Formats: sequence, structure tokens, C-alpha cells
Amino acid sequence: MTTVYERRAAPAVAPPARRSPAGAVLTLLWAGTAAVIALWWADTGSVVGTAGWLTGAGRIAGLLCGYACAVLVGLMARVPVLERRVGSDRVARWHAMAGRYTVCLLLAHVSLILSGYAAQDGASLWHETVTVVLDYPEMLKATAGTVVLLAVGVTSARAVRRRTGHEFWYYVHLLTYAAVFLTFGHQLALGNDFNGNTAATAAWYALYLGVAALVLWFRILAPVRLNLRHRLRVESVHQEARGVWSVVVHGRELDRLGARAGQFFRWRFLAPGLRWTSTPYSLSAPPRPDRMRITVKALGDHSTAVALLRPGTRVWAEGPYGSLTAERQTSPRTLLIGGGVGITPLRALFETLPGEVTLLYRARTVEDLALGGELEAVARWRGAKVRYLLNGPEGQRPRITAESLRTAVPDLAGHDVYLCGPHGFARELYEELRAAGVPDRRIHHESFEL
Repeated sequence: MTTVYERRAAPAVAPPARRSPAGAVLTLLWAGTAAVIALWWADTGSVVGTAGWLTGAGRIAGLLCGYACAVLVGLMARVPVLERRVGSDRVARWHAMAGRYTVCLLLAHVSLILSGYAAQDGASLWHETVTVVLDYPEMLKATAGTVVLLAVGVTSARAVRRRTGHEFWYYVHLLTYAAVFLTFGHQLALGNDFNGNTAATAAWYALYLGVAALVLWFRILAPVRLNLRHRLRVESVHQEARGVWSVVVHGRELDRLGARAGQFFRWRFLAPGLRWTSTPYSLSAPPRPDRMRITVKALGDHSTAVALLRPGTRVWAEGPYGSLTAERQTSPRTLLIGGGVGITPLRALFETLPGEVTLLYRARTVEDLALGGELEAVARWRGAKVRYLLNGPEGQRPRITAESLRTAVPDLAGHDVYLCGPHGFARELYEELRAAGVPDRRIHHESFEL
């Protein structure tokens, strides 16, 4: 059964494209790094001997690690200007990169500082380690925080994540907050760069308290406010294709959420087996004042259980997130390319994007074409084009090349292109689009993979 939404006329002219603040954000983060290095430089005199070099290197690694911890948490505070303007996928990649830097700096700080202290005292590395951990102020808590941060780093490695469930990774990842809290005290108690430096100490407190305020507001208070105000519940569940289900969620004054076609929410369904997991699903139809719809493919335990949801089930949502919206559009001509369940945000964009729109939908078979009836109806209604790329009779997969794209879409280089699908699919398409002459700034893609 296909859920039919009322159609709204797409704007005839694209709104002015909004420039992403990604460059400004990165400049700000690197400026913070420079300020940390300047703090170390201003407080460091002449470095003498092996012990001095080791300790000095350990100090700067520790300062940068402390700064990286704040950046790490701030990037995942789900600040709207980052989630909706920079893009959730890009911010997640920055977070993953910051995590790797943080772990490397942490290991460098610990090993260099202990080696420097051992060389200075003429003691063994083991003896110095025991002395520092047991006798120095705030070090027992810092040691516990270090162990937690390393555990988070290990479980975030791709090789480990492939072998563990999402829920395990998620809840271990939440321990990052505890680790940052445990390690904060020793930074000020033992950091030579803060001792007697009121301005530096105040700036460090401001950095950490600012990040804590962002997390408190956007990760806790804002979602509570959203769900108390809008009171979301499952209205209906419908099968769209083989293993693909749509869930319609209704609530109050949903237009006040400011959600746009192409965006997603993080959904937590308060039903057995689902209430402990928050999963991102894109809107598969333009949002309405009283309801929203998502479309889910059964790929794991959680997505399979979505098909069993009953009307009236309470829903806890966070969002909207994502920047795969009409605000990225720079041309009156647009090509949408979707693979598999990646069609869901493109279905909403297909109805609402202004100008001339063409949709290419990649699927294995006709039976796997989710929302096909709606796509055909929207294409007829707005005079758009929809084309399907299906496997051959023997299951052979048609290759999408730069040449085939140029043949299917004349003046391809003058189009905006929106991509959504599995990571490998999107990466291959990106290369072919670039080979076909589409500028990088006109290729828009968002992925939930870290």
C-alpha cells in the first residue's frame, strides 16, 4: 500500500543557494589550535637535555589533547548551524578525525610525560608511572578517564565496529562525556601553562563550560522540549516494496519544527526492542503540519522490527538534521540519483525542488522499486522525468558511466546533482559525475556512515 500525500506546487525558481559555513568553522577550530600552541610557546623557556625535550613535547601534546577533547564533544552536540548548514555527514567525519587525533595525542602525552619525568628523576618508567598515578593530584581520575577514552577509540575503529552491534558502540561512545569530565581536573592542577595564568585558566573553563552548555541544550533540553510540544505517535505502517515499509508519524504543530524535504530525524520508537536505539531515517515525503513519513528497508534487527510497529506507539524524535535540501541548489536544472533505500530523501526532493528535475533510480528488480507509484505520479503532475536502472535478466548490474550519464541527461555539467545511496554507490557515482564535467560544488551527497 502506498501512502499518498497531498501535492504542493514546487517553486518555479530556485531560492538563492546558501553558502556553507564549513570554511569558517574549520578556520575557527584551527585558530583555537594556534592559540593553544601560542600558550605553550609563551610559557616555555629554554629546553635543555633529553628530559626537558620529552617533558616539553608531552606538555604540548597534553594541551592539544585537552583542546581536541572539547572539539570532539562540541562537534557532536548537534548544533543546528552545523547539522543543517555544514551537513551531518561532514560533521560526523570531522568528529571521527578529531577522535583519531585525540587518541594519538593522548598516547603521545602519556608516553612522553612519563618518559621525561623518569629521565629527570633517574627512575624506571614503571616506578615513575606508579608514582605519578598514585601521588599526583587528580591523577587517579585522569587515569580512569584515559582508559575510557582509549576504550572508546578502540571500539570506534572500523575493524571493531564491523564486529559489534550499533547499540554497544553507541553506549560505549557515550562514555566520552565521563572521560572528558574525569581528565579535566588534572589539566588545571598539573598544567604548568595554567598555574598562575588567570587568563589561560578562565579561557579553558570557558571552552569546556561552553561545550557542556551546547551538549546540555541541543542533546538534552531541546529534544525534551520538541517531544513534549509535538507529542509524536505512529499513525500507520504500510509496506511499499519487498522488505520496505513506510511509517507515518503524526503530531501537533509539526510545521514549527522547520523540517525540509531531504532532511532526517533520529527516531526512537518506544516499543519493545526499539526504545533503546535512536536511528537516523530520512523523511520520504515533504513534511506536513500534522504528520511526517519515513520509509525504512529491513537491513538489520532494528529496521526489521519497524514493520511491526503498531498505531499509537509513542515516538521520540530529534531533529531535523541534514543539509541535503533545496538550499544547496545553484541551477534551475537538477538530477537526482538514488540507489536502493537512498530513494527516500530524493522522493521528497523530487516533489519540491524547483525547476527542471530528472530522477535516476537504481534498484535490483522491479519488485525493489520502493515508492515507484508515487514517483510516477509526481513526474506526471510536475512534468518531470523518472528513469529506472535495473539489473539484467541474469542479475547483471548495469554500470553507470560518465558517458551514459551525459547521454541520459543532456547538459549534465549545468545540473545540480543530488546523490543518496550506499557509500560505495555514491563514491562511484561521484567519480563518474566529475569525469562527466559536473563541478564538485554542484554534487550534493549526504551519508550516515562515519
